[in-house]
Amino acid sequence: MIRLDARSSVHFCDGASRRDFLHAGSLSLLGLSLGQAATVGRVPAKEMNCILLFLVGGPSQIDTWDPKPDAPSEVRGPFSPIATRVPGIQISQLFPRMAGQMDKVSLVRSVYHTATAVHDTGHQMMQTGRLFSGGLEHPHMGCVATYLQRARGEAPPHVLIPRPIGNTGGNLPHGQNAGYLGKGFDPFVLNADPSTPDFQVPNLLPPDYISAVRESRRRSFRATVDASIKDFEASADARLLDANFQQAYSIMSSARTREAFDLKQEPDAVRDRYGRTRFGQSCLLGRRLIERGVRFVTINQFETVFNELTWDSHGSAPFTSVADYPTTIAPNFDNAYSSLLEDLAQRGLLESTVVLAFGEFGRTPKMNPAGGRDHHPNCWTALMAGGPIQGGRVVGASDEIGFAPKDRPVTPAEIAATTFHALGLPLDTDLPGPQGRPIPLVDRGVEPIHELF
Repeated sequence: MIRLDARSSVHFCDGASRRDFLHAGSLSLLGLSLGQAATVGRVPAKEMNCILLFLVGGPSQIDTWDPKPDAPSEVRGPFSPIATRVPGIQISQLFPRMAGQMDKVSLVRSVYHTATAVHDTGHQMMQTGRLFSGGLEHPHMGCVATYLQRARGEAPPHVLIPRPIGNTGGNLPHGQNAGYLGKGFDPFVLNADPSTPDFQVPNLLPPDYISAVRESRRRSFRATVDASIKDFEASADARLLDANFQQAYSIMSSARTREAFDLKQEPDAVRDRYGRTRFGQSCLLGRRLIERGVRFVTINQFETVFNELTWDSHGSAPFTSVADYPTTIAPNFDNAYSSLLEDLAQRGLLESTVVLAFGEFGRTPKMNPAGGRDHHPNCWTALMAGGPIQGGRVVGASDEIGFAPKDRPVTPAEIAATTFHALGLPLDTDLPGPQGRPIPLVDRGVEPIHELF
């Protein structure tokens, strides 16, 4: 819930508490610094957008987009392949609607990494292109885009919905923030479930109310800061806050921004087509945000892997079984993803919107005794569509049982490079790392997946 007038305190990164300024749920100082993001624009970029669907938990490649019908029964699993709109490309029977959209989608069936097989490392690499080490946190691809692209009007440049990734067992960073780029380039976080019946524009207050409280709240904030911590004004947070205070209010009070979050404007038939689920309505919201000027939307299908049905199909509680895929998880994805592609195409937005969908790793080819598959970063499939990415293609191949790449191995760094290239961001760009040390956008020598263009 986003509140601009709440009396509850806000804790800044120095641990200090400030009252009567801003209560923004998950909107931190990062979200207030969009003015800074708007002024960077050092690299000319095409007017491209991106929607990243992060499939938290790690879908099984064999049970989704790389079926192995000729493998032994303990490998091929319970689902059959089906034909798609593109001759020669088959996917699992779990995705009948997606099968009709394959001319828009390309499959990268040979993604792999060699890091520890835990969720958090996969989250880091697939969202930033790199593994974190030595306390260095690399920025999310959407945060990099925020740094390098021009913002569009009053719209926040990068929105994360419905919630950030939470506990997935590793207690490590998930790669969801701006890292060394600084707080000014973090995403705006919704932190609410758009599928709930009472979901509404997240307390983005009307302009007349904003104007009535703006000055008094600002004066109160200034008085609190001056009275409590004398050196606050000299801090980076204070300068960031002051420079972007009006920009934050502009975003929060913008009628266009409020309208983007208002799912009640969508016909019931459209909302039903996406699915009245958290993920389904988040995808619909993502489309609305792109239409209204947001340039990068990250949508997490799940917040955690515990105690709910997710792609993390170990087979026994608190996890999911592969047998659970057709009940909720796969239809949830199939309806939302297919509807998103359909709508973007019909509205003329797909050619300017890159749509990514992938998890942090795949699953072991052999079913375990509990009826599930375990973590397997050796090989899995990523879905890439939209913008300059050509649909109806398959890049790479896994071996006969989906254990490892057989052809054209693809790393998370190449996924990131492909994304940046599709967004028109030059790969030879340097980003400002800690102490001003330049860090290349992608590691030297990493190329995009040229076969997709």
